[in-house]
Amino acid sequence: MMKLDVKDAHDRFKYFTNKNFSISECCQDLINQRPFGEHAFYIFAHSRTDEDGITKRLIWQPRLTKPKAQTNSMLFKAYPGKENIKIIWMIPARELWGQYKFGLITENKTISDSIYDFEYNREKLEKKEPDDLDDKTIDAIYKQLRYDALQSKEQDKYKSQTKSDKDVNKLMKDAFDGKSIHEINNI
Repeated sequence: MMKLDVKDAHDRFKYFTNKNFSISECCQDLINQRPFGEHAFYIFAHSRTDEDGITKRLIWQPRLTKPKAQTNSMLFKAYPGKENIKIIWMIPARELWGQYKFGLITENKTISDSIYDFEYNREKLEKKEPDDLDDKTIDAIYKQLRYDALQSKEQDKYKSQTKSDKDVNKLMKDAFDGKSIHEINNI
């Protein structure tokens, strides 16, 4: 378990590119957003290379299910409303594995254990946690999120149309010396 810093990081990408990011701040930012309400969820951090083939970015993805273990990734389990998160794994890029061996100054037990489990006991890393939600509940949450997103999109569309209608009416009034379209139709 790792105690989270309560600070809120609003631009995780900026933090990462400036190398001034904090794992706890990035996790706390996602927890504060409560992407799944009060349900516990996974935070999957994984590196991706941009289309330029050079620039790398760290993607912080909230999930209700465990992803497959992969190199160059971290997985945490977050519990909204609580101060601790659980570290499931921290697996660096394969070419960096040697840096975390026991006896070296950069030795790290969590990372070494994650590398070992990734190589020899991957099922352990990918196994469901005892407090994971059942598939039916997960499906219901995702359906509700989809429904809410569609409703929000429709509301935004309506607001946009309503604003456009008001703009058109104002333009028409201006064009007809302050008379509304209804006044003109009655002439």
